Amino acid sequence: MKKLVGLLLATALFISCNNSKKEDNKEPKGEDTAVADQNTPGTPPPAVAMLEKLLGSFVGAFGDNKITLLITKVAGDSVLGRSIVGGNDRPFAGTFVQSGGVYTFTAKEPGDDPDDGVFSFSISDNKPDTVTGSWTPNNTKKPAKEYVLGKKKFEYDPNVGDYPEASTRLLKAKDVENLFKEDLEFMRNEIFARHGYCFKKKHLRQQFEMQDWYVPNTVDIKGFLTDIEKKNIELIKRYEKYADEYGDEYGR
Repeated sequence: MKKLVGLLLATALFISCNNSKKEDNKEPKGEDTAVADQNTPGTPPPAVAMLEKLLGSFVGAFGDNKITLLITKVAGDSVLGRSIVGGNDRPFAGTFVQSGGVYTFTAKEPGDDPDDGVFSFSISDNKPDTVTGSWTPNNTKKPAKEYVLGKKKFEYDPNVGDYPEASTRLLKAKDVENLFKEDLEFMRNEIFARHGYCFKKKHLRQQFEMQDWYVPNTVDIKGFLTDIEKKNIELIKRYEKYADEYGDEYGR
């Protein structure tokens, strides 16, 4: 009889301990669970998400030229980026402060180019796609510039422009033989413009900066030209040379 009682007591104690362990292993409830849900891995805090919206390219008028202000990194109180204008591609670095939903930046170009200067601009929470600011040149003899730029991502599109065929198919002699030298030059450079090439020559800048599709994005496109475009450029250049040599006698 004593052995039976002892066995019953041991069984009851074992069941009680197991129930206690199950209670200890249950998921926590209340505020701790809510905090865990809010910090799901991969979901950036609101401040970081807003900073990410500041990144990108902003395009618009900059004096007589079109500029692309490219913000590539915003972290802590620092900013990094590039300015692409007038055939120049220049890096800049600086700092920013945030107050009342407005981010105010001061960013300097390196200073080893005669056209370098300091950008001062702002972006607000309620208008994250607009940059408003000014640029002060290091050379005090040059004028400062003000600008309002809109966010616009560069995307290569072979179908835009007056001569999209120069990027979409191999050209034949009949496509170019009756064109004037100026038209041939425009056709050839339009290939570069579609890749976002920023022209140093003023007359080419003026021609393409009037096009809505044109976004200055780089000063080096050698690695981006397609095989079709490379062949067409060579063909057009040959006819440009002929037109220059023979003038009105050529292709008229």
